[in-house]
Amino acid sequence: MNAATMSDSSSVANGPKSEIYEALTSIRLIDPHSHINPHSPASTTLADVLGYHYYTELAHSAGMPKSQIEDKAIGPKELVERLVGGLQPLENTAQYSWLIEICRTFFGFEEDRLHLNNWEALYDRSESIMASAQWSETVLDQSNVQAVFLTNDFDDALEGFDTETYIPCLRTDDLVFHLAKPEVRGRLAACTGIELDGSLESLRSSLKQRFEHFVSRGARACAISIPPTFTPTPVGDGRASTALNAVLQQGISADASHRDALARRVFWTLAELCDEFGLPFDLMIGVNRQVYPEGVFQGQDLYDSRVSLIQYRELFNSFPNVKFPVSVLASVTNQELVSYAWIFPNVITNGHWWYSNTPSFIARDAAARLEAVPQTKQIGYYSDAYKLEFIWPKFDMYRKVLSGVLADQFVSDRGWSVERAVELGRKVLRDNVEEIFPLPKGATNPSSEEASGEDADSPSTGVESLGALGVATAVAGVTEVLDFGSTPAVEEPQQAETDSNELESLDVDALPADEEVQELGVDDVELLDDKAASETSAEQLDSLVDDEPLDAGNLLDDESPSEPITQLRGESSFSPDDDSLQLESDPNTGEFTLPVSDSDDDDIIITESENIAASGDESPAERTDPTAETVEELEEFDLDFLSDDDEPAKES
Repeated sequence: MNAATMSDSSSVANGPKSEIYEALTSIRLIDPHSHINPHSPASTTLADVLGYHYYTELAHSAGMPKSQIEDKAIGPKELVERLVGGLQPLENTAQYSWLIEICRTFFGFEEDRLHLNNWEALYDRSESIMASAQWSETVLDQSNVQAVFLTNDFDDALEGFDTETYIPCLRTDDLVFHLAKPEVRGRLAACTGIELDGSLESLRSSLKQRFEHFVSRGARACAISIPPTFTPTPVGDGRASTALNAVLQQGISADASHRDALARRVFWTLAELCDEFGLPFDLMIGVNRQVYPEGVFQGQDLYDSRVSLIQYRELFNSFPNVKFPVSVLASVTNQELVSYAWIFPNVITNGHWWYSNTPSFIARDAAARLEAVPQTKQIGYYSDAYKLEFIWPKFDMYRKVLSGVLADQFVSDRGWSVERAVELGRKVLRDNVEEIFPLPKGATNPSSEEASGEDADSPSTGVESLGALGVATAVAGVTEVLDFGSTPAVEEPQQAETDSNELESLDVDALPADEEVQELGVDDVELLDDKAASETSAEQLDSLVDDEPLDAGNLLDDESPSEPITQLRGESSFSPDDDSLQLESDPNTGEFTLPVSDSDDDDIIITESENIAASGDESPAERTDPTAETVEELEEFDLDFLSDDDEPAKES
């Protein structure tokens, strides 16, 4: 069952809001930020669901002792029983509604409250359902989710999972704020093979190696969570070198000024590498860690309203080509974020994070963004989930709020059609994610490398393997296969988007498989089986021949233009016939050639006496080589990329 059919439209009033909501639920999502573990993406018991920090911190806030929640001596079923016993005070919260929606959507729960009299039956039934080997795929499909962005430690090998479904993202908090810890530096050296030796070059090389590793495996972003006290500014080489050596010698005992200087240098280097590799830099701003040290795990941090985006002005100004999706921890910072996205082309509003992720704050913040920020610069939502089951209820909460904002402020107040409002919703929900986080150049999907490994030893083929016909087609920008069985449409010619440098760099197979075409991103090319009988007849081609002669112009830019173009065999005109259409494809190169018969009556044999009579006192070399003049003319063209096997072309 798909999420669109599972949506609870009863909570959405009839009218434009309901229509918009139903349309939004049909959009297949890409979740642009989560904490999913790709090796264990879905829950295995109800303890994975109720163990989410929202429930443990709320239960603790409502009076449940931390020792009862984090007791390592108890199993998952006993933990669920304890947490269910503390749920009653939470029934008013948005987080409780997520829990009930998960139980209804995935486990067939039909009640509206979870309590000590019904939890055990639900636990047993859900455990049986989650035991399926395809449970993760089932959750993604039922949630209508295509892909999920991860949060990967800098030393993650990024192996053993499909990076097209679980998209890597380089998380850099440890590199920026904890490089003074020996264990962090040890991890960096182990994964890069580069020891920090006190030189700034070793630092930059190790960071660049991490970018190369992540980008080659399909990473779409670099990300960091930043405390309110941090101000990213550049640090000079001298100061940075002093700070690096102090940290290497003294570790966490190094003076705070050295640790801060090194953090700013690392951060600035990361921004430079984002610029170099074309990665967006996700900034999650404003979290103050361990405000409540006695809180449960992940229930100790709070936002700090003293943060201001003015601290980032130098960063935004210094890297105009780096996209900065910005999340703010609290709704009180949203107006400032809106104003920065209003002015800076590279600042993008990103989701509703943590303490601002409840319906009332989302409604206010989303409305402010939609009415002030260009629609192409808004990432509507991300789940921030640790298990796949939470993506559905969180996104559904946002869809309901977004539907109300679109219905009230755009359909009702501005007179937009429902369809136009849905398109705006689609842009912030899905389209912008693909535009802002494209697959970087050089990225591959490791999970597909094994499948293509059989072709690894085969020689690579370049543009030359296409033959003259293939190159001419590529240069001309022809990307469609004409259907001569229907009336041909007349279209304006389009300028080729591929220049000669790009053609030289392409690695194109003469007979590519579908997967190879998809990797090249040439979606508008249609591959046809050349073995199938062609329905194209000579009469159909004849009807398309233009009687107007071709004016080729002065191709060689000579002072005295060459003679007009004539037919190869001396004809005054050409009419297609069945014999002239007998092109055959070379099974090795894919090049189309005419079949060679035993006797070729069209060959023109020029005798030496005829040469002498025609050309007077020309040299013997010229008399015996009837193609010499043609070769000399062709050499004046810059067609090196067509003939790697020939001698290098002479300079004209």
